[in-house]
Amino acid sequence: MPRSLKRVWRLRALMKQAIDYLQKKDFPEPRLNVELLLAHALHCQRIELYTNVDKPLSTEEIAAFRALLKRRLAFEPVQYILGSAHFMGLQFAVDRRVLIPRPETETLVEQAVFRCNTLTENNMISVLEIGTGSGNVAVSIAKFVKSSIVTSIDNSAQALEVARQNVVNHGVEERVILQHMDVYEPVDQLLRRRFDIIVSNPPYVSINEWEFLRPEVRDYEPREATSDGADGYELYRRLIEIAPYVLNEGGTALFEVGDDMAFTVLSMMHEGGFYDLSSAHDLQGMERVVVGSCRARVRNLVPVN
Repeated sequence: MPRSLKRVWRLRALMKQAIDYLQKKDFPEPRLNVELLLAHALHCQRIELYTNVDKPLSTEEIAAFRALLKRRLAFEPVQYILGSAHFMGLQFAVDRRVLIPRPETETLVEQAVFRCNTLTENNMISVLEIGTGSGNVAVSIAKFVKSSIVTSIDNSAQALEVARQNVVNHGVEERVILQHMDVYEPVDQLLRRRFDIIVSNPPYVSINEWEFLRPEVRDYEPREATSDGADGYELYRRLIEIAPYVLNEGGTALFEVGDDMAFTVLSMMHEGGFYDLSSAHDLQGMERVVVGSCRARVRNLVPVN
C-alpha cells in the first residue's frame, strides 16, 4: 500500500484551527492573539497573513508557531511572548520585569501632555513620574512634549533596565532621567529639586482582589507593580503626602486610578489640601485619571515611613 501522505498545512487552515481552539478555551481576542503570534513566528506583518492565506508552511514554521501558542495556552501574555507592546502609537520592549502598558494609561499621558501644553510660559517643563515600569509614560511625555524634562523613579532596578532600553530606543536620553529610588524614602531631599507636574500609575489592586485577577496578570506580571498588598489606596496616601514637597507652587498631580476609585482618591486629595480637582474618563467611559493642584510646602519635613 502507498505510504500515507503527510498533511500540508496552509496559513488559512492553521489560523482557523488555532483561533477556534483559543475560542473554545475562552481566551480573549483569539483572532488577534493568533495573528500576532503567527506573524511573529513567520517574521512577517499581520496583513501578509491575509495576502498569503494559501501559503504552505514548512515544518519549522509550524513548530515555531506552536511553541508560541503553547506559551499563550499557559496564559503567558502575548506582549511578553513577543517582547513588545504598543502604547500611544509607540512600541516598547517589555518582559516579566515590568507591567504591560495598558490602553487606559494613555489617558494619563494625554492629560499630562495637555497640562504641559498649558505651561507655555515655562522654557522647560519639569515632570516627575513615580513608578517608571517600562518607561512608557515617561518616554511618551518626552516624545510629545519637546519642552519637557522627565525624571522617573522606580524602586525596581530590573524595571529600570527595561526602561533604559526604551529610553534609548526612542532617542530621549537627554530628556528622560531614570533614578533608582523608593517613594517611601525622603524623596524631597533626594531629588533636590521641584517639579511642575507629577504623574503616577501606582499599583492599585487590593490584596482582596489579587486572587481574582486573570492568570495572565496574577501569574506573570510583577506583583509589586500591580498590587499594593493592602487596600489599593496605600500608594495614593504616600503620593498625596509627598506632592506638596516636590511640586512647585500650584503644581499639578495626575494619578491613574482603578475602576470606581476616583471619588475616594479625589476625596483624599481634597483632605490633603489639593484644589482644582477633576477627573478624566478613558475610552471605556471609566473615570481613569484624577487631577489636582497643590501649594508648595517647606522642604525637609516629609516623614520617612
